[in-house]
Amino acid sequence: MSPLTLRDIRARAVIVPLARPIRTASGAIEASPLVLLDVLTEEGVTGRAYLFAYTPLMLKPLMALVEQVTPVLKGQPMVPLALQQRLEKTFRLLGLQGLLGMLVSSLDMAFWDALGQAVGQPVVRLLGGEPRPVRAYDSWGLIDPARDAAALEASVAQGFTAIKFKLGGGSLAHDLATVRAVRTIVGEGVALMVDYNQSLEPVEAVRRVRALEAFDLAWVEEPVAAEDLAGHARVRAATSLPIQTGENWWFPRAAEQALSAGACDRMMPDLMKIGGITGWLSVIGLARAASMPVSSHLFIEASAHVLAVTPTCDWLEFMDFGAPVLQEPCVPVNGAVTARGPGLGMAWNEDVVARCLVA
Repeated sequence: MSPLTLRDIRARAVIVPLARPIRTASGAIEASPLVLLDVLTEEGVTGRAYLFAYTPLMLKPLMALVEQVTPVLKGQPMVPLALQQRLEKTFRLLGLQGLLGMLVSSLDMAFWDALGQAVGQPVVRLLGGEPRPVRAYDSWGLIDPARDAAALEASVAQGFTAIKFKLGGGSLAHDLATVRAVRTIVGEGVALMVDYNQSLEPVEAVRRVRALEAFDLAWVEEPVAAEDLAGHARVRAATSLPIQTGENWWFPRAAEQALSAGACDRMMPDLMKIGGITGWLSVIGLARAASMPVSSHLFIEASAHVLAVTPTCDWLEFMDFGAPVLQEPCVPVNGAVTARGPGLGMAWNEDVVARCLVA
C-alpha cells in the first residue's frame, strides 16, 4: 500500500459532562475539556484522536496552536516517526513541552489511527501484537467512603480487581481513615493504589507513605512534584511501598532521566505527553531493560493497543474522559479492556459533539 498523504487537520473544542467528576488534592475536574482531532488525508482516510486539555482555559490556545502547526504537516506522507521528527526539528529551540507537547503527542495517535483505518486493522496489529484483554483498575478522585460506598461496591461487581483513589486532601489521619474504610468496603481481594497528585513535600511524603505501609498498597503515585526526581528517589529509598510516577514525563528522554535517578518502582507514561504511540514505543524498551512495570494514564482506547505490546505491561487506568463523544465507548469486560479497530477503534458521536461544541 502506498503511504497516505496528510491533507489537513480539523480541530473542534468541546466540554462534555463527566459521569463522575474528579476531585484531587491539586484541583477538581468537573467536566471534560477536549480537543477532537481529525487528520484528513488525500486518500480519503481520516485519523482521529482526542486531546484532554485539563482545564477549559486551554481550549482556545490549543485550537490556535493546531492552526499554526497544520501548515508544517500538510502534504507530508503519513509516517508517524518522520512527522514527529519534523515537528521536533521545527520547534527545537522551543522544546516539546506543555501545550505543544500535548498536541504533537495527540497528533501522533491520530496518525497511527489513520494507518490502521487504511488497512482495516487495529493499531495493535501494526505494532506487532494482537488485541488481548489488559487488566484495568477503576480510577477515582478523592473519596468520601460514606457517600461513595455503593459506587465502590458497584466497581467491584463490574469486575474490577483494583481501585485507585486520591489522597492528600486532608490530614494524615484522614488519609489513613480513608484507606481503611475503602479496604473494608471493597474487601481483601481487591488491590488498592493511592495517588497524591504531587501535593506533598518530600519530608511529609516520607511520613505519610511510612504510615500507609500497613495497608499493603500496590503503589503510591506522585507523592511529590513530578519534576522532583530527587524527591521521588528520596521517598522511595525511605519507604517500602512501590512508588509510581510518569504521567507528567515529557517524551522518552524524561523517562530515561527518571529511571537514571531511581525515582520510581513503576512507571505510568501518558500517551498525550510521552510522544503518543511513537514515543511510547521508545519508552517500553527502557522499561523492558529495567524490568520496570508499565501502566497507562488516561486515553483508554489507545492505551489498550500499546499496553498489549508492552513486555512489562502492568495495569490500564480506567478513567474515561472521552466516552461522551464516542459512538461506542470502551466498556471493561471482567475487569479488562481489549483493543478495538480498525485503527484505534474510535468514531465521534456527532450529535453529542454538536451539543458540546465551544467557540
